[in-house]
Amino acid sequence: MRTHGKKYETAAKRRDIKAAYQARQALELVKSGAFAKFDETVEVAVRLGVDPRHADQVVRGTVVLPAGTGKSVRVLVIAVGDKLKEAQDAGADYAGIEYVQKIKDGWLDFDVLIATPDQMGQLGQLGRILGPRGLMPNPTAGTVTFNVGAAVKETKAGKIEFRVDKAGNLHAAIGKVSFGLDALEQNFTAFMDQVVRAKPSATKGVYVRNVAVSSTMGPGVTIDTTPYR
Repeated sequence: MRTHGKKYETAAKRRDIKAAYQARQALELVKSGAFAKFDETVEVAVRLGVDPRHADQVVRGTVVLPAGTGKSVRVLVIAVGDKLKEAQDAGADYAGIEYVQKIKDGWLDFDVLIATPDQMGQLGQLGRILGPRGLMPNPTAGTVTFNVGAAVKETKAGKIEFRVDKAGNLHAAIGKVSFGLDALEQNFTAFMDQVVRAKPSATKGVYVRNVAVSSTMGPGVTIDTTPYR
């Protein structure tokens, strides 16, 4: 019984399902096997040897992808006074305390929310709206900061956040199929380097257990984890 279309199966035959490839080889297979009519996102999935049920084994962090994400990110900044102007000058799409009420009224046309620490009290009442969507600012992700100018520029330049899920997996978008191979490799390397740096001290055994890359519609290609152990 066929579970995938012919194009998927053709792409799947390009790689050896039992093989673990070097990152560049795997990304090249992903690019050559992409078949959708749109510019597919290149994604990385990492299986970690951690137990996220324990607070000291939660893996999370941020990384600025050298080649960007390939998509436009709409940034909202909640700030006042000089920090409001700083955000606007840095290229924030939306900025101002008035957006708190707009969010209450159902407006959510943004991708990243940055706030200065003195305005977080205003956002506490929006937890039920922002929390489930992963939009609530937090210091760990660098989205609660007085340095709003740098935060806006980094986000626009390709800064992404990652967090391990309940099953011990990480997922991240590292570019588009239309990216050059060098650009994808640079983004992949930057992401994995940051994941390795985020290794909790409480972790025992093998930390990075499995890594695979794929395009939105394509099959996964396994990457050799030896460099990350």
